[in-house]
Amino acid sequence: MTNPDNSPPPSKDDWQGFREIDRAIAENRMTAYSWRKAWADPWSRAGLILFAVLFIAFVIFVVIYDGLL
Repeated sequence: MTNPDNSPPPSKDDWQGFREIDRAIAENRMTAYSWRKAWADPWSRAGLILFAVLFIAFVIFVVIYDGLL
């Protein structure tokens, strides 16, 4: 039977917390790789910058419109 998360089968000396930390580290590496790959692509970089600019513009609009300043 295969293990879906590709972790080794548990042993009696295995601590659940360490397996969770190991999995989190692996997932973070995948996320960091995805961000670096997206930043390297010119179209993805332009999309990320456009999204950031639009989000900041929306936040500024909400702050000014609601009179929070």
